[in-house]
Amino acid sequence: MAAALASLGLGALVAPAGAAETVRLNYRGFSRSVPVALLTALAETGESSGSLGGLLNQAGQNPAELRSLLTRPLATSPVVLDRALNSSPGEWALDQLGDSIHTGAGEADRQALRSALVLSASDDNQVTLLEVLQNYPTEEVVLEGDRIQDAYNSLASFLRPLSIFL
Repeated sequence: MAAALASLGLGALVAPAGAAETVRLNYRGFSRSVPVALLTALAETGESSGSLGGLLNQAGQNPAELRSLLTRPLATSPVVLDRALNSSPGEWALDQLGDSIHTGAGEADRQALRSALVLSASDDNQVTLLEVLQNYPTEEVVLEGDRIQDAYNSLASFLRPLSIFL
């Protein structure tokens, strides 16, 4: 058990103090920063409001589809995930996923995404896109709305073979 916890690293055991507060959603030429709380409310209630509702209307995006992508869980072990993401194939997967979810500055995207994924899996052995956004270790995270489905599919494809270790 101690070895497993050590492999996660101390940063993955404690929620980051600077977890994302806002998500800059980019949809079909529209861009708007929305509080993570609005995405959480959408996930919990199915209703989009405020700046999130306005952006989804402008972009012609169905809130139910976004809700589904935000909350669809992918099973994984945080220990196995951490080890896999620290490999060459894992870094490639992070780079692919980083095209859809990244920092605003475009710096340390791979490290930030790795941290958010492992933190997301650490409490319940599953990852959702909403958890990744909630655990992203920067104040703002950018989500390329037109690529959300691709991001989910990339993550699912990477995690699927790891599920044999659960």
